[in-house]
Amino acid sequence: MSAVIDRVTSLVEEKITGTDLFIVDIKMLPNNKLMILVDGDNGVGIESCIGISRHVGYHLEEENVIDHAYTLEVSSPGLDYPLKMQRQFVKNTGRTVVVKMNDGSKREGKLLSSNEKAIVIEEALKEKGKKAQLVENEIGFDQIVEVKVTVSFK
Repeated sequence: MSAVIDRVTSLVEEKITGTDLFIVDIKMLPNNKLMILVDGDNGVGIESCIGISRHVGYHLEEENVIDHAYTLEVSSPGLDYPLKMQRQFVKNTGRTVVVKMNDGSKREGKLLSSNEKAIVIEEALKEKGKKAQLVENEIGFDQIVEVKVTVSFK
């Protein structure tokens, strides 16, 4: 299966070269769905997803890369999908994120910055009887299970 993923990766990269789009994830699910997740520094439009789908689908069929029936799905990662790549962290700077920690705890705050080793979030810490204070905390990726953007309807 890794040969399929490698070929799909090269086809997607071929199609998105010269754009601000990047691959987030490519995987073959147990129900024979080939899922390609792409994102962009300025988001990703439906036209881009269609173009990638047609390009990949055409070449997979022409080359007979997958020898069984499958469904091809190309989309951007939704809000329920964790941030994985540095470019996603940069793109979501300023947004509120929920961070699941290795110890099972969760932290929430505004994503201020990120680098290859850590993120910095601004958390509201409240002590009993006092007003909440905004505190900047750096959290190493070695302490993090996943980071997701959260939506506020305030």
